[in-house]
Amino acid sequence: MERTTTAAAVAALLAAAALGLAPHQAQAAPAPVAAVAADAPAASPELRFHDIPGSGGITLKGNVFTPAGAVSGRKYPLIVLPTSWGMPQIEYIAQARKLADSGYVVVSYTSRGFWLSGGQIEVAGPPDIADVSAVIDWALANSPADAAHIGLGGVSYGAGISLLASAHDPRIKAVVAMSGWADLIESIYSGRTQHLQAAGMLGAAGYLTGRPGPELQSILGDFLGSRLDREQQMIEWGRKRSAAEQVDRINANGAAIMLGNAWGDTIFPPNQYAKFYERLTGPKRLEFRPGDHATAEGTGLLGLPNDTWTNAHRWFDRHLKGERNGVDTEAPVQIKSRGEGGYEGYADWKSVGSGGTERIALSDSEHVFANVDSGANGGIIFLSSILDQFVKAPPTASIPLLPRAFAAVWQSERHDTARRVRGTVGLHTTVTPTKADGTFVAYLYDVGPLGIGKLVSNAPYTFHDRTPGRAFGVDLELFSTAYDVPAGHRLALVVDTVDPLYIEHNPTGAQLTFSSPRSDPSYVSVPLREQ
Repeated sequence: MERTTTAAAVAALLAAAALGLAPHQAQAAPAPVAAVAADAPAASPELRFHDIPGSGGITLKGNVFTPAGAVSGRKYPLIVLPTSWGMPQIEYIAQARKLADSGYVVVSYTSRGFWLSGGQIEVAGPPDIADVSAVIDWALANSPADAAHIGLGGVSYGAGISLLASAHDPRIKAVVAMSGWADLIESIYSGRTQHLQAAGMLGAAGYLTGRPGPELQSILGDFLGSRLDREQQMIEWGRKRSAAEQVDRINANGAAIMLGNAWGDTIFPPNQYAKFYERLTGPKRLEFRPGDHATAEGTGLLGLPNDTWTNAHRWFDRHLKGERNGVDTEAPVQIKSRGEGGYEGYADWKSVGSGGTERIALSDSEHVFANVDSGANGGIIFLSSILDQFVKAPPTASIPLLPRAFAAVWQSERHDTARRVRGTVGLHTTVTPTKADGTFVAYLYDVGPLGIGKLVSNAPYTFHDRTPGRAFGVDLELFSTAYDVPAGHRLALVVDTVDPLYIEHNPTGAQLTFSSPRSDPSYVSVPLREQ
C-alpha cells in the first residue's frame, strides 16, 4: 500500500510539472470529461484522470486529454495509448497534450497488472487485448470521441498490445507501434537462445512495478531455468502474444500500420519487425534508426523535438483526419545509418540491400574450446547501443589479440572503397560438436588499420540433441543493421561461445569445429546499398 500511495503522489507531481500546473491544481478531484465539451471553449487541452473499467471487472488508471476549444456536440478522432512495460499512466502526457492540441481526444492508461491498475501482468495476453476494446468503449461513452476515427499507439509493451489489438478490434483504423515486437519468440529466443539480459530486465521490472500473474511467473522461471522439457509450451505461449501469428486478421481489418525500431534494440531486435512489415498488405510504414530499446522515442516522451513522434503524428493525421501531409507518398521504408547522414527511403524492405551481396568465404577450418568468453561480445543491454547512437562508439574488440583457442576468426581483404552494409547479414557454415548441446555467437566487425574491430552485428545460435562428432549445417541471420564501413577497412567474422547477453548451453569440456566442405562451402553474405 505504501508503494502504491507513493507512486500515485509521484505521478501527480510529474503530471503537474508536465502541464505547468500548480500543485493544488494537480491534486484536484477529477471532473467528468463531459465538462470539457462546454459552450465556452477551453484555452488549452483539458486533462482529467479517470478510473476506466477494464475487461473482467478490473479498473485501469487512465487519463484523458480533450482538444482545446472542444465544442458541445462535435466529435473528435480518438487515440488510445497503452503504457509501456513498468510505466505509469503519465508516460505519454507530453505527446498526448500535443495530439490534443491538434484536435484529438487522447486516452492513456496504465496497462493491467502495473502500478495502480488492477489485475495481473498478462504479457499482452487476451485480457490485455480486451482492455483496449473496453477503453475504446469507455471513451466513446464518456468523451467527444468519434467512433469512425480511432487510432492506437505506444512504445514497447504498448506497441505490442496495439498491434495485437488491431487484429481483434476492427474499429481501429491506424496504429503506431514504436520499439515493439511482432514476434515475441524471435525477439527474446532467436537462434533458440535465451536473451538473458533482456528477459532478466523485463522480469525484474515486472516484479518491481507490478504483479506478475502465475502464468508469467511459471514461464519466466522455465525460460531462465533452461527447461527444455517445457520449450514447446513456452513457444506456444509466445506465439499467442505475437502479432505475426495474427497478420491475416490484421490485414483483413485494414488498419494503417506504422512500425518504428532501433538497429541496436536489445529487447526486440529489428529483424522480426522487418519480416512482419513485409507481410502487411494495408497502408504501412517502417522506420529504423540508430539506438537501443525505446531510445529513439525517449526524448519525445519528455516533450522535446523528436522525429519518431513527429512522423507518428503525421501518420495519425493522414489516416484519422485525412490530411494530405505527404507521409503516405514518401518511400514507405525509411532508415538511418548508424554513421553520419540522413534518412534513406526504399520502396520495400527487400530493396534496402539492393546493391547486391558481398560473399566472404570462410575457407579455413577453425576449432574452438567452449565456455570461455574470448572478449568478443555484443555489449551490455541499453548501454552499448546508446553509446553507439550518441557518440558512435559500438562495442569493440582487438581482432589480432582475440585468443584463437576460444574464438574463430575470418577476415576479408582490405576494401578499396567504402561498404554500406544494409539489411540482414547471413552466415552459412558447417559445425561439428563434441557434445550433443551447445551455443555459439557470431559477430561481424568493421576492422580498422590497427586491428580494432567495431561491432556491425551479431546473433546467437543454440543446438540440442546433436550427435557428437557428426557435422551439421547452420544458416544464421545476424540482426539487421545499416552500417558504413570506411575504405581501407576489412570485415571480420568472429565466432565464440560465451556472451553476457545470452544464456549458453555448452557442457564442460565442449569443443566446436567450423569447417567449409568443398561440397557446401561456408560464407558470410553481406547485403550492400547501391553505390
